Amino acid sequence: MKNVKLKVRDGEFIRTDSNFRNWITKDGSPGESGLGGFKAEAGRYHLYISHACPWAHRALIFRKLKGLEELISLSIVHPLMPVESWVFGEYPGSTEDHLYGFKYLYELYQKADKNFNRLVTVPVLWDKLNQTIVNNESSEIIRMMNSSFDGITGNKEDYYPVALREEIDAINAKVYKNVNNGVYQCGFATTQKAYERAITPLFETLDWLEGVLESKRYLTGDAITEADWRLFTTLIRFDPVYVGHFKCNVRRIIDYPCLSNYLRDLYQQPGLASTVNMEQIKKHYYGSHESINPFGVVPHGPEIDLNKPHNRQKILESHGK
Repeated sequence: MKNVKLKVRDGEFIRTDSNFRNWITKDGSPGESGLGGFKAEAGRYHLYISHACPWAHRALIFRKLKGLEELISLSIVHPLMPVESWVFGEYPGSTEDHLYGFKYLYELYQKADKNFNRLVTVPVLWDKLNQTIVNNESSEIIRMMNSSFDGITGNKEDYYPVALREEIDAINAKVYKNVNNGVYQCGFATTQKAYERAITPLFETLDWLEGVLESKRYLTGDAITEADWRLFTTLIRFDPVYVGHFKCNVRRIIDYPCLSNYLRDLYQQPGLASTVNMEQIKKHYYGSHESINPFGVVPHGPEIDLNKPHNRQKILESHGK
C-alpha cells in the first residue's frame, strides 16, 4: 500500500477527516461517537505518534500532563515519511513498533481494517485487548486523556472545564482553521491565490491572539486549558519550520512580545520540554516534503532560547492576582 496523496482543490490543501472515532470512557459506555466497549484501564492502550507532527504532539503532551505514561505505552515513528506512509526505523528519539514489529504504520491500520486504503495519520490510539484502533483524531484523544483515566491516576487536572467549554470551543475553531491548519494551507498551496487565501487570516489570527494575551496570561484567563496546548504545538514549530519552509514569513513568533513570552511560559511547564524533539521536527518537515524542499537540506537555525525567563506572571500581577 502506498500512502494516499494529500488532497488539493483549486491549489488549496484539504485536510482529510479522521475515520476511527471511538471513545475510551470510565465505564466503557459509548462516547460522543463510535462504539462502546473501550473502558479506561491501565496497560490496555497504546499510543502511536510522530515527534514531528503537531497533532500527535497534542496527545503526547496530555499523556505527560495527565500522568498516563505508565498506563498508556508508546511507539514513535521515524521522522522521515516516505511515500509508503509513516515508517518505523532506527533514529534517535524513535522506537520500533513495540506491539507487532511492523515496518509501516499502514500495517497497523490494515490490522484494524483489512480494507483500509485512506490517508495514514498520527496519532493513533490502539486497543491491545480488541486489537483495533480506538481513535485517530487528536482533538478527541486529548479529551479522553483529560478525564477518562482520572479514577485510576487520581490526576484531577482539568484542561476542559465545564465553565469554559463554550469559550474554549470558540477559540479552538478559530485557531484550528486559521493557524493550526492555516500554516499547512500556506505551505502546500500550489497557486498564488490559494496561498493568499491562507496567509492573510493566519496573521490576522496571530495578531488577534497577541491582543488577547495582552490582558490574559493564557487564552481563557489565569489557568492553562486545552486551547493553549492546541495552539502551543503550532507555535513551537512556527519560527523553526513554518516561517521558511511553509512561507509563513510575514512575522515570526519572536516578533510578537506576548506570544513569544507565552510560548516560553508553556514550554517551561513541568515536564513539557521532554515532549518537544526539535531535531526530529526539522528533520521531518525539511526532509519529507520533496515538492517544497527537493534536496532535503535542513537549516541550522534559528537559535531560540525557550528556557529564557518569560514575563507572563506580570499579567497576573497587573490585575492584582
